Amino acid sequence: MRVRRAAGVLLAAGVVTGLGAGPAQAQQYRYWSFWDGKPAAAGAAASWAYATEGPGTARPTDASVVGFRFTVSVDSAKAAGPRTAPDFAALCDRTPARSGAKRVGVVIDFGTAADAPSGERPPAGRTACAQVPADASAGEALAAVAKPLRYDANALLCAIAGYPRSGCAEQVSGGGAEPSATPRTSAAGEGDDGGPSAGLVGGIGAVVVLGAAGVWQARRRRG
Repeated sequence: MRVRRAAGVLLAAGVVTGLGAGPAQAQQYRYWSFWDGKPAAAGAAASWAYATEGPGTARPTDASVVGFRFTVSVDSAKAAGPRTAPDFAALCDRTPARSGAKRVGVVIDFGTAADAPSGERPPAGRTACAQVPADASAGEALAAVAKPLRYDANALLCAIAGYPRSGCAEQVSGGGAEPSATPRTSAAGEGDDGGPSAGLVGGIGAVVVLGAAGVWQARRRRG
């Protein structure tokens, strides 16, 4: 299954997660992954978990943190998470609360030089505190702080803050992504036909929903 075909199916069905297993011939893809910040608790440090819902439908609460990382991986279990901790206090301490709005910390990790497309260099990571309406999605929080965003014809999120300049969820020969010790919400093997595993397609599907939400919001504003 090709990424674009699978992404289109996910968008039409409203599905953003999946589990699966297959043979050990992996095909890697370069794409933007979406993460949920898990606050520190019971002596454990704050950490990242691969999102189980797309940013177009996820509705983070006030004082939440969401993350995006440009990565190369065969599935969500091997995807590298953002390298900045999801520390809401550090991200939003200078943004006062406002009635009718919520504050969402946003972490954007542009990945490593090994993950970058040929001829490009990843920008330095950035963080922001998005102050958005109380019912805003994670995708709307991202759009508030990281324009320009770029989408493909299937409304798949291809670039954040203009990176990368071209390409979208491309197949990658060889491995570039670094190992990650961050926790995962799903783990899966590779797809049966050499395409992405269901776990990876689920992650890519998550940003497909973000694209759909962005297109819908743009049309609503024009209307």
